[in-house]
Amino acid sequence: MPGRGDPGRGNSTTLPMRGIISFKRGEKMRILLIGQAAFGVKTLEKLLERGENIVAVYAPPDRKGKADPVKEAADARGIPVYQPTTYKDDQVFAQYRELRPDLTVLAFVTDIIPAKFFEAATHGAICYHPSILPRHRGSSAINWAVIMGDTMTGLTIFFPDGGIDTGPIILRKEIPIQPDDTTGTLYFNHLFPMGIDALVESIELIKQGKAPRIAQDESLATYEPPCTDAVAGIDWSKAGEEIHNLVRGCDPQPGAFALFKGEKTRFFGCRFVPEPSSAAPASILALDNQGLHVAVSGGQLVVAKMRSATGGKVSAVEWAQEKGARAGDRFDV
Repeated sequence: MPGRGDPGRGNSTTLPMRGIISFKRGEKMRILLIGQAAFGVKTLEKLLERGENIVAVYAPPDRKGKADPVKEAADARGIPVYQPTTYKDDQVFAQYRELRPDLTVLAFVTDIIPAKFFEAATHGAICYHPSILPRHRGSSAINWAVIMGDTMTGLTIFFPDGGIDTGPIILRKEIPIQPDDTTGTLYFNHLFPMGIDALVESIELIKQGKAPRIAQDESLATYEPPCTDAVAGIDWSKAGEEIHNLVRGCDPQPGAFALFKGEKTRFFGCRFVPEPSSAAPASILALDNQGLHVAVSGGQLVVAKMRSATGGKVSAVEWAQEKGARAGDRFDV
């Protein structure tokens, strides 16, 4: 079972606690939630289920007339919702201060929020990040843990200070990365539900005046760029396991890709089989009910699903039939 990691490992040091006075029995913190999408909704629901006092929710602006799910969830419960287009506006900050938050909870935030917002709350702000900080700072932390072949990942709850995933750590939790895990399986099966529980645990520590503030060890810090098509292209000259890690790390988004007859084709549901063949890397070896078998250095990839530039995600068999791909063909190199 995933357990609580050691927040003080490495050369990290404990910083002086802020707001160490615990809340009296029956007294409720004024909590302000900034979040979006399913993670923001589930966090909101969990806190309300526990009887927390959510004084307001900040959500992204409506896009193409469609509201973010966290806005809809807050509206349905009569909680005030604010949707600033930027947090750099002085009026937005003044409005935020008028809400008198004791604690701000960041539950999946992609906007840049100035440090003064965190400092204005009595007990500051706490933020969820899906990596074992300070490793894998940035917006694609889960992707890079898989792409780089890490055997462990996890999550961190920390006090943000205005930098990119910097600030003192409250707690960390770790889980192993299994050989065929993808970014999607790690997030939805583990890091999503664990993250909500970890936020609740952190709030309780703050209420009790027991929340540690563990300095991040900058000597261990890494930062990677967003996982986009700029890094998702398959280099067939690399070792098969590296290619396998890239495909897993880009699954479900953006999808690692190769060109077949000049058309961008994305791979999903991939396994690495350490059975080398005499065929050149990128060659299609076979097609069966397991998927498309492609030669790579040191073995072969078995790809279950694929998506072309002109269609949706389909089984490898369907893709091959549609594109006329067969054993002996080769992806462009």
